[in-house]
Amino acid sequence: MKQGFIKVAAATPDIRVADTAFNTEEIIKKMKEAAGNGAKIIVFPELCITGYTCGDLFTQDILLEQAKAGLCRIAEETKELESVVFVGCPLAVDGELYNTAAALNKGKILGFTTKTFLPNYGEFYEMRQFTPGPEEVRMIRFAGEEIPFGPQILFESMETEGLILSAEICEDVWSPVPPSIKAALEGAVILVNCSASDETIGKNRYREELIKGQSARLIAGYVYANAGEGESTTDVVFGGHNLIAENGTILKASRRFANETIYSEIDIKRLLSERRKNTTFRSAAKKTLPVVPFSVKEEETALTRTFSPAPFVPQDEKERAERCEEILSIQAMGLKKRLVHTKASGAVVGISGGLDSTLALLVTAKAFDMIGIPRSRIKAVTMPCFGTTDRTYRNACQMSCRLGASLLEVPIREAVTVHFRDIGHDLNDHSVTYENGQARERTQVLMDLANKDGGLVIGTGDMSELALGWATYNGDHMSMYGVNASVPKTLVRHLVQYYADTCGDEELQKILLDVLDTPVSPELLPPEDGQIAQKTEDLVGPYELHDFYLYYVLRFGYEPSKIYRIAKHAFKSVYDDETILKWLKKFYWRFFSQQFKRSCLPDGPKVGTVALSPRGDWRMPSDASAAVWIQDLERL
Repeated sequence: MKQGFIKVAAATPDIRVADTAFNTEEIIKKMKEAAGNGAKIIVFPELCITGYTCGDLFTQDILLEQAKAGLCRIAEETKELESVVFVGCPLAVDGELYNTAAALNKGKILGFTTKTFLPNYGEFYEMRQFTPGPEEVRMIRFAGEEIPFGPQILFESMETEGLILSAEICEDVWSPVPPSIKAALEGAVILVNCSASDETIGKNRYREELIKGQSARLIAGYVYANAGEGESTTDVVFGGHNLIAENGTILKASRRFANETIYSEIDIKRLLSERRKNTTFRSAAKKTLPVVPFSVKEEETALTRTFSPAPFVPQDEKERAERCEEILSIQAMGLKKRLVHTKASGAVVGISGGLDSTLALLVTAKAFDMIGIPRSRIKAVTMPCFGTTDRTYRNACQMSCRLGASLLEVPIREAVTVHFRDIGHDLNDHSVTYENGQARERTQVLMDLANKDGGLVIGTGDMSELALGWATYNGDHMSMYGVNASVPKTLVRHLVQYYADTCGDEELQKILLDVLDTPVSPELLPPEDGQIAQKTEDLVGPYELHDFYLYYVLRFGYEPSKIYRIAKHAFKSVYDDETILKWLKKFYWRFFSQQFKRSCLPDGPKVGTVALSPRGDWRMPSDASAAVWIQDLERL
């Protein structure tokens, strides 16, 4: 459970309807198997000790007594396990029969959560045998012990801070106001559901959306264990469709029509962080639900869940294409509004033949099309200097012309040389002054051209560069509207690729594909044998690593050691541990030291859940110390 990861399991045992002895042994077998695999929370289906489909057999005292004996035996078998187990069981109390989920830990029954909403429609007729649970929790005597009985009981770990569980049963989550809502507002971060939901056409998709939605709405983990093969097929079939969800994402789903156990790790620290940030998730001011402690030894959880090495980029091709179209539209709509509001006569874009300026030009063209302004009023400016290569120069020029922009070449070599002479800088000294002098000269040219023509300078820098401070202050760092400001570098590539694939212009596509194949570089140092000499990723590190780090730093507030841990999983076949750690240290150093550049960013459209605008998502003092974060890495 180190760093907040809790391994959970949803298990569907083989059962025989009304054969409590057989069912008990199968549950124990599955329970021990799951515990042996490291599961700390194990959830079984609704009424699984007896079987859900017993019908009027639930009126037979012998069945209820045997179910009680089976539950006591299962509880006894948890004595040596480091797990909390939820098992569905019928329970007779004060002359009424209740559908319950029993929570078991260290040989004891912690509590009986009652089913609140009983389905009595279609193929369901639970109210024939069962009574809805009480409105509030009370104590009952069971097997010589006083045990909490009722809805929304909270089970809190004595060892792991923030780990609070609560159960509901099948139909409860399908109701308009599920019991899990109140439980979550009073602190439950993982919700479990003992269920017996039969299969009909398309129901599996609805069920998945329901569990995803509930976990998202409550910013919680959700473990759903469903009845499977073994239940009666008189009129219905149960598919054992088990689900594990976290904040709107299905982490694991079982195959249907096969009784199996699924596992994943729910990150409770991530969930608690999200709840703290989300002002619409308001924890109940007054706590009214009973809290029952449980004990599970803290151990390091072996991770089986996957972490995408490109968290900003959808893996599904269709979803990725939809995302790209949406982002391009958001960027273009933002620019359109700014152009219309300022009554700009045109736009000025500095074109280098690199990815970022290419995307900025494509977005500008799209915005002009939306307004109905001729693309010829886009001034695409190429400014060759000491580091410009023929390849990037050619691509910049050809692309601008192909898109219908007005191409203007302003060589800056002479102006920069005069400037260096004026400030006493040796042209052979290729230090930061040499590089930044070129970047600032280019920005001056763009700004002056915009003033001359009554246009706007369109910024080209992306979010990854802003995170690392890989921009010249008051150089390419500055513009009148930064269309790429919240687009990470890994996503820039896919946006340009998408445009190339869908533009319908073979010549333009050819140019864009060559841009994609060109190494990322600011081209501020002289070429070597006509080739790019300055490759950005050799200096600051791979952008795919930095984007991964950026996502988990900003989106979830993970500590450095946790990011390092999951990065090793995500990139295990790409980078060794030393390389991952090296660039993670570099990321934190640059991220903290370069905040002053982000504190005065130009406007730009937010396109995703992560952004660095000082007016929106990220407000950080420019002089904050990185010591705490670096120390966490040094301890590894």
